[in-house]
Amino acid sequence: MSVANVTGLQSLKRISDPTRAALLRIILDSEEGRGSVTRMAEALGLTQPTVSHHLRMLKNEGLVEREQIGRTAWYSITPSQLDRVADLVRDGETRDDTPALERIVADLTARYRGVLAPETVNSYVHDSYRMLGERDGSHPTRASQTSSFTIDRLDALLRADETIHTVPEVLFVCVQNAGRSQLASAILRQLAGDRVIVRTAGSEPAEAVRSTIVTVLDEIGTPLGGEFPKPLTDEAVRAADYVITMGCGDACPIYPGREYLDWDIPDPVGQPIARVREIRNDIEGRVRDLLERIEK
Repeated sequence: MSVANVTGLQSLKRISDPTRAALLRIILDSEEGRGSVTRMAEALGLTQPTVSHHLRMLKNEGLVEREQIGRTAWYSITPSQLDRVADLVRDGETRDDTPALERIVADLTARYRGVLAPETVNSYVHDSYRMLGERDGSHPTRASQTSSFTIDRLDALLRADETIHTVPEVLFVCVQNAGRSQLASAILRQLAGDRVIVRTAGSEPAEAVRSTIVTVLDEIGTPLGGEFPKPLTDEAVRAADYVITMGCGDACPIYPGREYLDWDIPDPVGQPIARVREIRNDIEGRVRDLLERIEK
């Protein structure tokens, strides 16, 4: 195997780009073992230029090959990389979860009937399952979290295509999505209710929300609900009107029309409970100011 191909596989695993993983999955699952830009764009609900960009990156990494037939460009997995790509894309999927995934696909296909193609739903379910597996492997609630995460992603995908947002949306992003972003999102949900859509994500999500976070939220009567650490996705950023980052650097892609704010707040992980309370109070003040700003 060439050095370029090894580097390509390592870089793909490192960045864990969900769109590229989804494209590879579509190619792997196709009966012909190949896919066109048009078909893949329709399946993922993306524009053809966006799909072409990601396929070009995969080609540069030596993971796919391009064949021009007439006016159609077809992409297939590079033969020498087929087994490795299959292992990478399907990383963590187990036979035990297959029935649950099939049920999730069926339920969500019905839920989004007439709005999203079944192929899109299927791709997002399996991609979400894979992404959560990279976070914590065989988590006991991985299947149910996959359903919740997929719904969140598909709703964001649909919202990202809306020209006008009647309800503003805020995305909180930190590194592990287990501390600061969970504090901020829980407080904003409590204060704003249905007036604001709130999402969270992490550039390197942890397995679970920290117990100290649950404790300090409970102290002020703010429920965490069923929230859990989720990976940062492109559609979550595109759906947001406000993107609030906390310690995750330049992990968020930049899209025009969004307002980006970076809050310099220390990580509560490993801090004594008194310090976590101080961080909670700091975040609460910022969230209240943000809500006032949104509703002006």
